[in-house]
Amino acid sequence: MARGDDDHAWTQVDALADEVAALGVAAGLPYLAAQSDLGDPGAMADRDGRPFAARFRWIARDADYWRNRRLALEATLLHAARLIAEPFWYREGRVGTWRATRLLDGVDLAQVTPRTGVAAAIVAPVHLPGGRLGAVVWADEVPGDVAAVFAARGGEMYAAATRFLAAHAEWSAPRHRAPLQQLSAREAQCVRWAAAGKTNAEIGTILTLSVSTVRFHLRNAAEKLGAATRARMIQLATGHGFVGTLG
Repeated sequence: MARGDDDHAWTQVDALADEVAALGVAAGLPYLAAQSDLGDPGAMADRDGRPFAARFRWIARDADYWRNRRLALEATLLHAARLIAEPFWYREGRVGTWRATRLLDGVDLAQVTPRTGVAAAIVAPVHLPGGRLGAVVWADEVPGDVAAVFAARGGEMYAAATRFLAAHAEWSAPRHRAPLQQLSAREAQCVRWAAAGKTNAEIGTILTLSVSTVRFHLRNAAEKLGAATRARMIQLATGHGFVGTLG
């Protein structure tokens, strides 16, 4: 890809960051935090390696939150983002979304406001290819009627968050990453049973294949996924949607 195309792509990422920030201000949630990969302990950065968090506004008492490399493991709202695929609102210990759900019932949110100063927030989990999970959090120190804001603007905010994090995830990825190859039906079947903890012999019995044939399919699947080990193959296959529920 030409240098000019690369620059244009990063310019778009910057514009999307500005759009996400502006939506929060318009919604009365002026503080913004974003991370395109919650599994990465480093801060989400622009093309020059500068953290977006340093240019977004956040609550003064915790303005350097992004320097905490354990943040994604410690932040309760980010834990909640791991449990649901849709955006949700938070207000002083309570959460809700645009449908009835029990997915967030077990999350203890009592200390979010006392510990962080976040009295109201809209959180957009963004599930990206390869099993990557990102999130955008718009927040305020004042507990306004965030449920009404969510009802009016949640869809637009979620769409903007998805565009921003998806674009960042693509352009911050290593250039040498090989394109994903499609698994054959047999390869996918073998990987699914391997993910269920079955040995090659057990997979052969289930699928009526010889052990050597199972080994052949799993080796091909690993090569296509760029995995050096069985565990990594299962991880990548799961993240890319090749491993579903086994009936």
